[in-house]
Amino acid sequence: MDAFFGYLGALVIGLVLGLTGGGGSILTVPVLVYLLGINPVTATAYSLFIVGTTSAFGTIQNYRKGFVDVKTGLKFALPSLTAIYLTRKLIVPKIPEILFSIGEIAITKNLFIMILFAIVMLMAALSMIQNKKSEKSAIPPNPAITIIQIFMVGVVIGLVGAGGGFLIIPALVYLARLPMKKAVGTSIFIIAINSLIGFTGDIGNIAIDWRFLFIFSFISILGIFAGIYLNKFINEKNLKKGFGWFVLTMSILILTKELLF
Repeated sequence: MDAFFGYLGALVIGLVLGLTGGGGSILTVPVLVYLLGINPVTATAYSLFIVGTTSAFGTIQNYRKGFVDVKTGLKFALPSLTAIYLTRKLIVPKIPEILFSIGEIAITKNLFIMILFAIVMLMAALSMIQNKKSEKSAIPPNPAITIIQIFMVGVVIGLVGAGGGFLIIPALVYLARLPMKKAVGTSIFIIAINSLIGFTGDIGNIAIDWRFLFIFSFISILGIFAGIYLNKFINEKNLKKGFGWFVLTMSILILTKELLF
């Protein structure tokens, strides 16, 4: 039964990505861990592949609509994908199984990753709920600071296996001066590149069930096409805010489960 709901979750992930242009990827790790019983470290790796594959299909749709700035996307992708690859290849495998202990409570690698992921979920939820329109700054961005910021975004994405659209979109608006619709489309392009290349950092470090990955990703892709079709009939702003409240609830439940049970 858990497997059924897990694959249903794959459909929902794609559906939300297709409806809102982002957000669905934040559900991938919880679905893999809590419904399909996959180890958190492996789940974050799988998430990169699933998110990358589904985002690639979303990118094709956005490119056809003129919502992808390829040149800007590649500029932003380079430092972040480097960070993601290095994080998955060098940092994650070196994290000890037990980080530290508080009395009789051991803070394990899996616990650390799930708590960090829940915090990222919380930030993503607040970003979707507030739904503020970003304004372009009149001050030209500092290139060095921009590269450092994008690199750090890549480290976070590499650790938790999430797409990171809520971190990338503001950077594209404030730093690259892109309009919001083009920022959203370009962020999905960046996420596709980052996630798929970042995933290669896990090859050789973990055992990969390719059959499962392809089936799960295929179901998510079906969800994307359904979401893109339904997008014509649904108010995107209200949907994103409602989904934000759902993600907020999920993040609180994950923190509660991991810290108290």
